[in-house]
Amino acid sequence: MPKDRINKVSCSNYRCEIEITLELISGKWKALILWNLGNHKTIRFNEFRKIIPEITQKMLTQQLRNLEENGLINRKIHNQIPPMVEYSLSEEGKKLMPILEQMDKWGKNYVNNFKKYK
Repeated sequence: MPKDRINKVSCSNYRCEIEITLELISGKWKALILWNLGNHKTIRFNEFRKIIPEITQKMLTQQLRNLEENGLINRKIHNQIPPMVEYSLSEEGKKLMPILEQMDKWGKNYVNNFKKYK
């Protein structure tokens, strides 16, 4: 299936804008990548592997590419040997930080109160 037909953002195939936000940051790793970039400003590829040791190299590459394609992060390649690649939040990605901060706050509160719900 062509990429633009499965990507809700590019084909306007969504019911409400929350779906777009969820599509852009959903999954196990994207929000963590964005959160770490928001807290560190720039991160090199290998630094991500140290910050998020559970993520595989292939998955990290895929997630970074997807976030870059969607305009949420910037990728800067330094012309040196070996090449160094740095990632940072784009202006659009920076706008997600208040949302991620609220998600972090909500999650901490939920964990603290979790025993009440069981």
